[in-house]
Amino acid sequence: MPKHLLIVESPAKAKTINKYLGKDFTVLASYGHVRDLVPKEGAVDPERGFAMRYDLIEKNEKHVEAIAKAARSADDIWLATDPDREGEAISWHIAEILKERGLLDGKPLRRVVFTEITPRAIKEAMTQPRTIAGELVDAQQARRALDYLVGFNLSPVLWRKVQPGLSAGRVQSPALRMIVEREEEIEAFKAREYWSIGAELAHAAQPFSAKLVKLDGQKFEQFTITDGESAEAARLRIQQAAAGALHVTDVASKERKRRPAPPFTTSTLQQEASRKLGFTTRKTMQVAQKLYEGVTLGEEGTVGLISYMRTDSVNLSQEAVAEIRDVIARDYGTASVPDKPNTYQTKSKNAQEAHEAIRPTSALRTPGSVARFLTDDERRLYELVWKRAVASQMVPATLNTVSVDLAAGSDHVFRASGTTVVFPGFLAVYEEGKDTKTAEDEDEGRKLPPLKPGERVPLDRIHADQHFTQPPPRFTEAALVKALEEYGIGRPSTYASIIQTLLFRKYAEMEGRAFRPTDVGRAVSKFLSGHFTRYVDYDFTARLEDELDAVSRGEEEWVPLMERFWAPFKELVEDKKESLDRTDAGSSRSLGIDPKSGKEVSARIGRFGPMVQIGTVDDEEKPKFASLQPGQSIYSISLEDALKLFDMPRNLGESNGQQVSVGIGRFGPFAKRGSTYASLKKEDDPYKIDLARAVELIEEKEEIARNRIIKEFPGSDIQVLNGRFGPYISDGKLNGKIPKDREPSTLTLEEVQQLLAETGKPARRGFGAKKAVARKAATKTAASKEAAPKKALAKKAPAKKAAKKATRKAAAKKAPAKKAAARATADDAPPF
Repeated sequence: MPKHLLIVESPAKAKTINKYLGKDFTVLASYGHVRDLVPKEGAVDPERGFAMRYDLIEKNEKHVEAIAKAARSADDIWLATDPDREGEAISWHIAEILKERGLLDGKPLRRVVFTEITPRAIKEAMTQPRTIAGELVDAQQARRALDYLVGFNLSPVLWRKVQPGLSAGRVQSPALRMIVEREEEIEAFKAREYWSIGAELAHAAQPFSAKLVKLDGQKFEQFTITDGESAEAARLRIQQAAAGALHVTDVASKERKRRPAPPFTTSTLQQEASRKLGFTTRKTMQVAQKLYEGVTLGEEGTVGLISYMRTDSVNLSQEAVAEIRDVIARDYGTASVPDKPNTYQTKSKNAQEAHEAIRPTSALRTPGSVARFLTDDERRLYELVWKRAVASQMVPATLNTVSVDLAAGSDHVFRASGTTVVFPGFLAVYEEGKDTKTAEDEDEGRKLPPLKPGERVPLDRIHADQHFTQPPPRFTEAALVKALEEYGIGRPSTYASIIQTLLFRKYAEMEGRAFRPTDVGRAVSKFLSGHFTRYVDYDFTARLEDELDAVSRGEEEWVPLMERFWAPFKELVEDKKESLDRTDAGSSRSLGIDPKSGKEVSARIGRFGPMVQIGTVDDEEKPKFASLQPGQSIYSISLEDALKLFDMPRNLGESNGQQVSVGIGRFGPFAKRGSTYASLKKEDDPYKIDLARAVELIEEKEEIARNRIIKEFPGSDIQVLNGRFGPYISDGKLNGKIPKDREPSTLTLEEVQQLLAETGKPARRGFGAKKAVARKAATKTAASKEAAPKKALAKKAPAKKAAKKATRKAAAKKAPAKKAAARATADDAPPF
């Protein structure tokens, strides 16, 4: 029997580590967090020193039971969850659960951390156990309590003042503010016209181009010429002065060094993977997690390929640096190895210098040598990590920039620049990506022919080009992560979840690779910025993060920090609950007057989303409402387009004795006949579609519905259906799988009942779920009696667990608002 129990977070890591430690160890996974705050009011009690009430996370109860069972027979227990704040908290929660059950009596409890999953690192870590770091646990609990208190108290205010079902998060809200403010900058931007003048030169050795830098003896700047007439006049003056050639007046050559970028932190990995690979932050962390936990490399077995991927540090261990320097000498020559290892200074205020940057666990495992064992995404990310780490320890690149001034007469000067690589250094391996290119970047790689002062260079032509200034770009994921890091908002482990929350809550959407705030997101941000200014302020949020980091370093106590935050926040929330009405949300915009009724037309956020309205609640007649179409915004819609929306629904005529109409709903334009609704295609204009096309779409929808049902069973809710991913079984509540070797249409009632019991998972609306049809109790009883003798039904849940679930369901029905608010508090925390 194994003597030792070691607990990690993921099953993949457990499997790998178990091979390294041998038969004396049982290695089990917690599957992430095992406890969380109870989902109701009072889970954090400010009156009792912010005491926190925890409960087991239901989906992980079975994993906790497995850990508890193994702990009973183990001689000692090792906690090896991830080496960060969340990992420390998970270890603490597991220890608390085992302590409450009396399973730690007389047994040593040891905490170890693995920054890489390799045999050497695991064995080394096992020789350096420690106790649970209370300061890290306190910092995590403080963050969790703050997120809970903000979400639980602020979200209901949003429900009452803006729209039901909204949520506000402590870090999510400032991030949303960034996206919204950028959108407002773009909308307010006024383009300015300007003109540039260039020359194309026909040198015998190599043609090249030059830009005007002096006009009429004065420095030529961006807005020196702002109209076409002036540009053409200047072009003609220069052309006349040049008389077919430009004269070289000065040639300057300058050599410079460019240092490599430091190895990756979590933030820079997310940014670079977005720029170079097109990965989302979430995908980057998922792929990195797999590389960290271990990949099977043929005979070598399973091994972690990169070090821990949640870190602020840019340090590398001495062993890693030594190995990287050997690889550089071997593959790129000794001239590429600096005399001393390169060192870097971290920008993060709370970087844990004991941690390392993200690096390959062995630089000897080149991307080419492991490529065949990896998926395409794993290969690309590993190559990025390997190249960045190796390049960080190489010599700088040596670049030579040549700048040439060429005169047209005595009053006009052009300049041409080119940069060549004298010695590639680290550029032989890796070059950091950039969001925007500078003029210097454009010169790189451009070669100029050999030129000397006094030389006459034939002129091919002079051209004037029109330009317009561009608005600031929307945030990409890389740019948003960079901005959050620069402001000190959030921490590396939270960036991916912040972004996912904004998208999931539909506060922002992706337009190409950039964030565009939705109308609801803008309304939420405007409301919070107007009435809870301090709590979406970038500096305030950053200072709070610094204070929480101070707790993690043991420099500050967490309860006094909570007290300083809570009192003014609670007072402001209570004040706003009483003093504001819905009109204070700032989500309404007047568009003008309806010419037919003479009433005001406004665009606003309604209960079901963005809409336009004719009239007000103070009028005798009820206001008229119309939902916006996809792509329309309450912040930009015109009066004309708003009034068009009230032309809906349009009656198109009759088909099969039923009226056919077209309208616009919450999910876009649709055609309707009887009880059948069919969404219009992108190419269909709801204001122009005719009866024939509407009927075509409706009948196409009905045909799909008819073909969806493969088989039904009288007296049962179960159906065999065609889905997006093939045939499946459903009773409206559960969806079950069909074996590949069975013909769906030949399944019997007994077989589908058995399959549903064995493979059934809760059906999700919009993913093939069918609303169960209510039947008489007698029919249900008969069906259940028929199925009762079959042993294939799922095992009956223990009475205690069933009672617990029933209590949870009852609580959810009793206070749905509170449960939703509790869910909202997790928005800023890493997903469990």
